[in-house]
Amino acid sequence: MASVSKATQKKTGTETTAQRSTREFARDVRVRALRMVHRASASHIGSSLSMTDLLAVLYGGGILRVDPARPDWPERDRFVLSKGHAAAAGYATLAEAGFFPIEWLDTYCQDGSKLPGHLTRGVPGVELSTGSLGHGLPVGAGMALAARVDGAPARVFVLLSDGELDEGSNWEAILFAAHHGLDNLVAIVDYNKIQSFGSVAEVMRLDPLAEKWRAFGWACREIDGHDHAQILNAVAHVSPAQQQPTMVVAHTIKGRGISFMEDDNNWHYRIPTEEEVERARIELGVQA
Repeated sequence: MASVSKATQKKTGTETTAQRSTREFARDVRVRALRMVHRASASHIGSSLSMTDLLAVLYGGGILRVDPARPDWPERDRFVLSKGHAAAAGYATLAEAGFFPIEWLDTYCQDGSKLPGHLTRGVPGVELSTGSLGHGLPVGAGMALAARVDGAPARVFVLLSDGELDEGSNWEAILFAAHHGLDNLVAIVDYNKIQSFGSVAEVMRLDPLAEKWRAFGWACREIDGHDHAQILNAVAHVSPAQQQPTMVVAHTIKGRGISFMEDDNNWHYRIPTEEEVERARIELGVQA
């Protein structure tokens, strides 16, 4: 497992990331994302909640080799959140990890905010402006190849939505990464099986998804994307000796963690009310 830099143990609220379990990390990100989306009258809370456990393990479980005190540290691992519309959970994760003050989250998606509605380069910890789907993996593959050419130790992690796999640019990048044997590249699909206007199966069927990645020359694993032990095992034991890029197909549930949001596509765009945020907070067991 990659070591956690000392800077990742800085204060985030009342405790350090080293003292919290990844489950607690995910719980806190969920509550913050809910409040952010409500306050900003924004959307995409369902998409944020489905990937929260993945983010919690990557940032709170010591997987990513990063230094929040030095976001541009040359030897850092790169993380690209390709599904940039789910920025609320992305920003909340970075704040919880210590990249910038928690207070910034209060301004999310508001005029003059440091935190635009889609993930934006320039925010500490954000490697790439995303939101136009299908760009994260191509750029991530380029980052991985550049790291190899430079002899740098950086690994590149890219988190994709399932709906964005409808974009042909991803499949070109999949071919490119396998052709170059980019074993420093790890892609993760947040496979919640719902996209903007319907189920993935209705809009553009992806199954058998894992077999497709393997046929394209990737080492592929399927996991429960909400089981932290499975996530940790999948991303912590990537072997450079395999000479293949790695794909993790993470089976998830849209709206995960909030019973009245789970597997309901209304929450792709719907704005939670104050009462619904309070109900969710109580369900998650977080004090007011």
